[in-house]
Amino acid sequence: MTTVTDTTPAPAAPARRPLSDLQEEPKGNAEKVLVGVFVAVPMLALIAAVPLAWGWGLGWHDVILAIVFYYFTGLGISLGFHRYFTHGSFKAKEPLRVLMAVAGSMAIEGPLLTWVADHRRHHKYSDKEGDPHSPWRFGDDWKALAKGLTWAHIGWLFDANHTSREKFCPDLLADKRMARISGLFPALVAVSLLAPALIGGLWSWSWQGAVTAFFWASLVRVAFLHHVTWSINSICHTFGKEEFEVRDKSRNVNWLAILSFGESWHNLHHADPTCARHGALRGQIDTAGRLIWFFEKAGWAYDVRWPDATRLAPRQTRARRLGAMTRQPETEPIRRAQA
Repeated sequence: MTTVTDTTPAPAAPARRPLSDLQEEPKGNAEKVLVGVFVAVPMLALIAAVPLAWGWGLGWHDVILAIVFYYFTGLGISLGFHRYFTHGSFKAKEPLRVLMAVAGSMAIEGPLLTWVADHRRHHKYSDKEGDPHSPWRFGDDWKALAKGLTWAHIGWLFDANHTSREKFCPDLLADKRMARISGLFPALVAVSLLAPALIGGLWSWSWQGAVTAFFWASLVRVAFLHHVTWSINSICHTFGKEEFEVRDKSRNVNWLAILSFGESWHNLHHADPTCARHGALRGQIDTAGRLIWFFEKAGWAYDVRWPDATRLAPRQTRARRLGAMTRQPETEPIRRAQA
């Protein structure tokens, strides 16, 4: 009996369609209204702050609470959302990971997964088509740039498109704890806005203390931090110094460094995105970088990607001394042997 062998080739598996940069479902009207509320209300409070501070309604309780919450939430963005979750500039123990995710969410700049997806997309297309918030979006003459600066600073928040989280942050989607914290964003917004009022009221033991703390340490603090963060998108991609060679328009802006916790050393960041310290040159203040150093010393952070002279020196546009945290090729083997 002759056996007949089937030589018909098996059907090829269908080609997997590449993931799109954008979510299939755009922003709805309700989401756009919420964005408008969280942009406009704190901004109005910031505008009202000048005459109020001149006449009444500002006490030491309000100043202290505003500064504490500004640093806590601002470092949550700079240290946590940006350097850790987006770029993996260092590794962290689980309690620190949770703290950074919560603190960044309380800055009210969007859920963790959304923030990270947008920023990774920005780096993929920086100042080119596809960048969600480039000031060069409309051209480079003065009219186009004025329009682009407005878009980069605040207009892009009202874009109907969502960046695809499946494409740009599958690692965080797979991390159940971080995905859960991202989903708790509305609750953390409420905590960020109401906690200063509660503390202020208890501290002064009066409803007036609660009201003024809500105004200064909630509304004004949120608005001020928003505009500092958005300035990295707009100002730091238009003005400032190019101290490292990059393929986009990112620049270093020194007067924003303290307010932004070192984020305005943006030119270095785009030259070496995974570097844990953005102010890599001598004398550049980088609060978030110094805090990472502290966490490393305490054992809460490890595998920190400090500036590396081998990578950075050839990219400098002019010779300047790198800072004290820079790894030098001739000393690093000795340090490792001593460790």
